[in-house]
Amino acid sequence: MFRSLMIIAGLMFSLNAMAEKMGTLSVQQALLTSKAAEAFRDQLKSEFSGDQKQLMDLEAQAKKIQENIKKGQGTQSKEVQDQQRVQFQKAYGEYQRLAKELQQKQRQREEIFLKEMRPKLDKVIRGLIDSEGYDIVVNKEATIFAKPGLDITAKVVELLNKQ
Repeated sequence: MFRSLMIIAGLMFSLNAMAEKMGTLSVQQALLTSKAAEAFRDQLKSEFSGDQKQLMDLEAQAKKIQENIKKGQGTQSKEVQDQQRVQFQKAYGEYQRLAKELQQKQRQREEIFLKEMRPKLDKVIRGLIDSEGYDIVVNKEATIFAKPGLDITAKVVELLNKQ
């Protein structure tokens, strides 16, 4: 047991001695806070604004039918209530279908954006590692603790914005 602890301690010290300059990086944060991501979000908003409006109209229509059903309980015939329920189910079903379709389209566009940005991000990271002499860069989300001064995410965003 003691021997195992000594081996682990020795490995930790040798790793620390080998890595003189370390950094942490949140790749997701770098991508999402870049100017390219901001422009992409604006493009998505304009691209899907018609679908969003249609979705909101369907939601309003379904709510209105639902309110009419509640108001008419006890005063309307069973036939009218059944018709309103069918209308509600139809409007709500269309709302769900459109919402799912819109979400899928947006997800596909986001995947394309990330696929396009990944080589640019990798180039920026590699350039920063080479120019500043980093020995090790670890994923910020995978660290338990790191001093704030080790975080290179802002530098990566700045360089990514210059691309």
